[in-house]
Amino acid sequence: MNNNHKSEDLKDIYPNVSERISLNENKEKSEGLNIDKKTLFGIAALLFVILVFVGALTQFLPRGEFQVDANGSVIAGTYTENNDYKLPIWKIAASPVLAFTSDKASVGLAIIAIIVLVGGTFLILDRIGVLKYLMASIVNRFENRRYMLIAVMVLFGMFLSSTAGVLEESLTLVPIAVAISLAMGWDSLTGIGMSFVAVAFGFTAATFNPFNVITVQKLADIPVLSGLWLRLIIFVVVYISLAGFLILYAKKIEKHPEKSPAYETDQKIRDRYPIEVCREALSDEKTGRATRVFVVSLICVLGGTVASFVMSMAGTKTNNETLMTIGSYASMGCMAVFFPVGGLLAGRVAGLRGKKLFAAFGEGVKTILPVIPLIVFILAITYVLDEGMIMHTVLNALSGALDGISPYGVILLMFVFTALLEFFVSSGTAKAFLIVPLMAILCDLTGLNRQSVVITFCFADGFTNMLYPTSGLMIIAIGMVGVSYRKWMKWTAKLFLIEAVISVFFMLLSVAVGYH
Repeated sequence: MNNNHKSEDLKDIYPNVSERISLNENKEKSEGLNIDKKTLFGIAALLFVILVFVGALTQFLPRGEFQVDANGSVIAGTYTENNDYKLPIWKIAASPVLAFTSDKASVGLAIIAIIVLVGGTFLILDRIGVLKYLMASIVNRFENRRYMLIAVMVLFGMFLSSTAGVLEESLTLVPIAVAISLAMGWDSLTGIGMSFVAVAFGFTAATFNPFNVITVQKLADIPVLSGLWLRLIIFVVVYISLAGFLILYAKKIEKHPEKSPAYETDQKIRDRYPIEVCREALSDEKTGRATRVFVVSLICVLGGTVASFVMSMAGTKTNNETLMTIGSYASMGCMAVFFPVGGLLAGRVAGLRGKKLFAAFGEGVKTILPVIPLIVFILAITYVLDEGMIMHTVLNALSGALDGISPYGVILLMFVFTALLEFFVSSGTAKAFLIVPLMAILCDLTGLNRQSVVITFCFADGFTNMLYPTSGLMIIAIGMVGVSYRKWMKWTAKLFLIEAVISVFFMLLSVAVGYH
């Protein structure tokens, strides 16, 4: 179709931006991030079962804790039982409320704030045609280089997280990546793979991510940024494996679309973004100006990410805790400011003004509100584990079980334990403070180099960001496109197997070569 020609039929069905604004009331349910309620209900039920399970553990497992130093790191050999204390049942029942009184609440509130801003912004972008404009522009550019698009997007996502620790911000990429994927003849799972999964795998193949590599190296008392040579090799191997997996999968879906686990749910999204109609947006001057305004806001978000990384690195080198703290939140802060501001300005440029503009933002917020109870459940699970004093009990049992095991066995068991711990403690930094000091001592006792702790921790923490139902970001990502958790696990099974083999290979290699 010629981009400068509009057929009368298309005009009748998809008016230009100024006409579409006046028809919004009849189309509200088809715009923005329409979170699938069935998917969320299934995951909510699963999280409730997990909450009940961990609550029961607090009643039957021995309670105890290690002493911690001034930085919050566990001190090995200081575990003492405290069976005089048992978490009251009423606290377990009230944990969804009490969770907001804990020191972990700030992380949950930050995620809730981000998803609210994303929901409001995306409805505006959808309503004024910016999403269609972006999608059509990218499809036109890569139409004859289809698989290069996958390779480029995976590299972009992995690089951001591997170096700067971007994770929550990846939610802004998911709807765009999914729409582009469908326009190219693939499915929504490919889109999630190019965006959220790529970012999660960047954490796995972290090179100098301040939230896992640098934190772990400081806690393990080894030189910051040391051992980079092996982590760079890991990044390349993980990148090739993920990009290759997605390209092969995309080729399969092109030939047999019905084999996609998301075939039925994707049809709803395809109906919203037919590529012929999306290309019509390219000839609309207002949509073009609005898109450029929004792209500037995305560049500002990227600039904030770079600034966040620079401050974190500077704080690490100078041991300036204040600078490190500011750096760790700068990226998220820039996203929280520039992303919605860019959406609002784009809406104004396209013709949405005053009450209509903010009403559209509010409607977008409503579309994503069903996700918030899931985040609350996850916070409640963390609260019960902390208050129930059983995490240190499990940690103490692990340290005793590793006595007399070879370095090869130790590194594999540390990997398995860290991966299992991710189910209950999704925060990489919190997990690092909890287990890395003990892992470092175990390395000394078994002849394992402490540098191996870094890649072991990154492997176990990174891949599992997209595995467990206690990963709030993964739940939001699949909820956006209506993919059930069962279908998600079925789709990722082969990918997890591939990455598990890569993880085991490099961990055993690090022992064999005395990685340092």
